[in-house]
Amino acid sequence: MRKASIALLGTLVMLGLAACGDSGPSSAESASYGAAAPAAKMVAREESAADVADGGHDLSAMLAYEHHAGIQLPADLIPGRLQQVQAACAESRFGACVVLNVNQQGGERPSASATLRIVPDGVEPMIALAGEDARLGNRSTHAEDLAVAVRDNAQVQDRLQREMERLQQFQQRPDLAVGDMISLSERIASVEAQLESAAQRDAQYRRRINTQLLTLNFQPPSVQTSRSEVGQALRDVVSLLSLGTAWTIRTAALLTPVVLALVVLVAVIRAIRRRRRSAP
Repeated sequence: MRKASIALLGTLVMLGLAACGDSGPSSAESASYGAAAPAAKMVAREESAADVADGGHDLSAMLAYEHHAGIQLPADLIPGRLQQVQAACAESRFGACVVLNVNQQGGERPSASATLRIVPDGVEPMIALAGEDARLGNRSTHAEDLAVAVRDNAQVQDRLQREMERLQQFQQRPDLAVGDMISLSERIASVEAQLESAAQRDAQYRRRINTQLLTLNFQPPSVQTSRSEVGQALRDVVSLLSLGTAWTIRTAALLTPVVLALVVLVAVIRAIRRRRRSAP
């Protein structure tokens, strides 16, 4: 029995060293999710790894797209159009959609923006809705290639699953000592946490690949903006004149006692000089 325990401990050490040698995720990132992943998840991970490793795989399937579109609208129409975009996303009018961020600014230079995550087929209809009876300004599209990240994560999941199966086989042995059981349980918990973290990463990659990020920026036309800037400049001139006048009044009030003192002093000096001159 002592030999079996020593052999088991040696095997655990080898498994731990093998795990440290691979670029796996940290075990502190997530909690345990069970003794083993479901068979369906295993099949999906294996298919994912095989697809990415296949040289004939469609590379566009591993791209995460981000779109930015500028919409020029009259200032009074921006709030209403922003609400229309939010409602269309909430109702999934153009497919699955979620609002991630909304910003709105009023005042002299009104503007608004909305960031959505939407299915690929809904990007163009959503832009068309936002730009209805408006002028489409700048637009850009960026794609991040996640093929390598998805492949590496699938390999990590496969390695961790194989290690989990070996650990579970050791756990079922009837000749394990208490210390060996504790060490084995700790290692299983660590592998489970790493598997959960890798599964979450895979879900995030899939979400970025299967949906696209769309940011809509609403601004008034350039002519309206220029008029607003001219009006603001005129208001700034009036403000500066008012500020200068107020500063002049305060300065005059501050210097009046000093001026009066100087006038009195000059008058006294002149009077003294006149008396000296008139004295015999």
